[in-house]
Amino acid sequence: MWKLNQRLGPIEASAAVDTLTLDYATRTRGRFKASSDGGRELGIFLDRGPVLRHGDGLTGEDGQTIRVQAAVEPVVTARLESGLPLARLSYHLGNRHVQLAIGADADAGSTGLGWVRFPPDHVLEALAERLGARLERHEAPFDPEPGAYARAGEGGHHHHHGHHHGHDHAH
Repeated sequence: MWKLNQRLGPIEASAAVDTLTLDYATRTRGRFKASSDGGRELGIFLDRGPVLRHGDGLTGEDGQTIRVQAAVEPVVTARLESGLPLARLSYHLGNRHVQLAIGADADAGSTGLGWVRFPPDHVLEALAERLGARLERHEAPFDPEPGAYARAGEGGHHHHHGHHHGHDHAH
């Protein structure tokens, strides 16, 4: 078993001897067993907290590097006008502590559309539609925003609800 215990941050694909494709939920864990895309048995032993991002490198004592890739998984992509409508949708989804990927299509300059991507959830989908979004339920890599409080180079954090915001989390 190849033991990987060091995070390298983003690396070029050419710097890796193999790749490891993982869904978002697995990329939030620090310790797990997996098989690389090339068939190598892996033991991942990392510090807890930072989320593995698409393109991050991992290495072990032997110095060889593997590159993490975001797996294709079920997602909902909500498209709507950039600017205030996109900001409003992002705010309301984020206020529900949902992991979000935010972006624009390649032709967004001509259409003025942006998108917010999140895991399937009928309540969140209804909210997005009420706010004017056009929904696409499909499979795509899910690599959400790391969050404003992530330290540089960490790429994200895992958020627990052991604190009080002064509001409830009714869904």
